[in-house]
Amino acid sequence: MKPFAYVRAGSVAEAAAECAVRPGARYLGGGTNLVDLMKLGVETPSALVDVTRLPLDAVEELPHGGLRVGAMVRNSDLAAHPAVQDRYPALSQAVLAGASGQLRNAATTGGNLLQRTRCPYFQDTSKPCNKREPGSGCGARDGVHRDHAVLGHSARCIATHPSDMAVALAALDAGVELYGPDGARGMAAADFHRLPGDHPEQDTEIRPGELVTGVLLPAATAGLPSAYRKVRDRASYAFALASVAAVLRVEDGVVAHAGIAFGALAHRPWRARRAEEALLGAAPTEAAFERAVDLELSAARPLRDNAYKVPLARGIALDVLTRLAAPART
Repeated sequence: MKPFAYVRAGSVAEAAAECAVRPGARYLGGGTNLVDLMKLGVETPSALVDVTRLPLDAVEELPHGGLRVGAMVRNSDLAAHPAVQDRYPALSQAVLAGASGQLRNAATTGGNLLQRTRCPYFQDTSKPCNKREPGSGCGARDGVHRDHAVLGHSARCIATHPSDMAVALAALDAGVELYGPDGARGMAAADFHRLPGDHPEQDTEIRPGELVTGVLLPAATAGLPSAYRKVRDRASYAFALASVAAVLRVEDGVVAHAGIAFGALAHRPWRARRAEEALLGAAPTEAAFERAVDLELSAARPLRDNAYKVPLARGIALDVLTRLAAPART
């Protein structure tokens, strides 16, 4: 591990200011991903700006029925919060599907959003990786890519985003709060992560020096039927091969709202906009769900060894949508 400076920030503004004057600095929250990458030599920050003491560790009620989740809320606390379990069950399920209990006790909401891919070529500094070293090539494309992207990938990168939580946030129409040198701003969680394009080294739309300060869960999806399902190689402590989060509202016998996002299929949580549009106004039947999901997955471009992900994602999406619609059909 290379030497680095350490700074403990006393406020959000101080944290942003410290990061702005220290090129190559990184924010330190739970450290469950960043510290591992530092040990591997993938991340070599000039400084760590410790934000663990900032007052960003609460889940707060918003005036119109939503919730604000501070960036330092631990994953275990988020999943167990009664309001999250009651109003946004897909989010609680997604968080509980990720990592081990010990890691969830340390990992934070902001850090979960910012975690980096688990592509082995990214994590191995002896291998070519455009995400880690732009212009070096993508070792996974002609190498081992069973776990890699089937949607939205580019010639430069086929990595997937590992977060379970981010998939649920995308489907729930959540927002992300940021603070940086230019002040505060917000954006949709579904737009926070990027597709690789020509710049796979950029995981998100976050600007230099910005800090994730919180996540906003909207009143519009509060209390709607929602669920998260994840398929992995073993029953626990494994990243997804495919996952799906869905939110469904059925009124007068037709779908009035649908939010669907896939995980482990792309460089970011994949919001299934085409499937959602196809479902609006349709009766919540298995045939309608099949047409919508097939329309979305028709954009898939599987590689040599990961074509299995398409029928896998299709199956779990149909299962989740069918279960969410079941009460409306009885």
